[in-house]
Amino acid sequence: MSRHVAIVTDSTAYLPQRTMDRHGITAVPLTVVLGDHAYEEGTEISARSLAQALQKRTSVTTSRPSPAVFAETYRKLAAQGATGIVSLHLSAEFSGTHEAATLAARDAPVPVRVVDTGMVAMALGFCAMAAAETAEADGSIDEAVSAAEKRAAATATYFYVDTLDYLRRGGRIGATQALLGSALAVKPLLQLDSGRIELLEKVRTASKAIARLEEIVARRAGAGPVDLAVHHLAAPERATTLAARLRDRVPGLVDLHVSEVGAVIGAHTGPGLLGAVISPR
Repeated sequence: MSRHVAIVTDSTAYLPQRTMDRHGITAVPLTVVLGDHAYEEGTEISARSLAQALQKRTSVTTSRPSPAVFAETYRKLAAQGATGIVSLHLSAEFSGTHEAATLAARDAPVPVRVVDTGMVAMALGFCAMAAAETAEADGSIDEAVSAAEKRAAATATYFYVDTLDYLRRGGRIGATQALLGSALAVKPLLQLDSGRIELLEKVRTASKAIARLEEIVARRAGAGPVDLAVHHLAAPERATTLAARLRDRVPGLVDLHVSEVGAVIGAHTGPGLLGAVISPR
């Protein structure tokens, strides 16, 4: 390796492969179980296959990587020359991934700092990129962790879903909130707050909810330098339209990533998801 501190994240960061290659970031895959078959996210199952399974109401569950998978990842990086590792993962409120990484770190051949970023999707991806850029500048393991934590503290995530049912079934949102949305026939806007999904606003129609999402993101982005990400599941037109409008409305935009979420997040949000990540530089 060209640097001493290696950066590890997990497949829910949804970083483009070219970005991971450029920064030397390693992503450990979570597992998606469709019916009786288990698949590694990002390598063995597509978002389209997941969306079709959800629409057919096929049983879908997700599981964390095992500590053994993390242990092997840490050993390989140490063998490649890493003298320290920063392992950044999705919110511990969503998954046991952080716990599995922590267990593996105890016996790693080099020091490993495991961080619960409280983030997911490109909110996690931006944290991994911040840590990697610090490491590339010969930053220490503590400096790389600090860079990731600083980025996480400034990052906000908002999203729209067609229904709260998938989040309710996966235990990611309270039954009371889900039932309220269904009973009132409203379209929910949600936010990631302290590592948890919270209901932000209830809007009467999908078009109004997406317009409101745009307003919230543009206001939160402000005028300073900022990176944005737009995510979707089986809703490419929505994502393309939102991204184009944000390009026009955010004067300090540096990078804009548009991508479909992977199977792990998609399993809990359902088709129709439209989300945005705001990450000031």
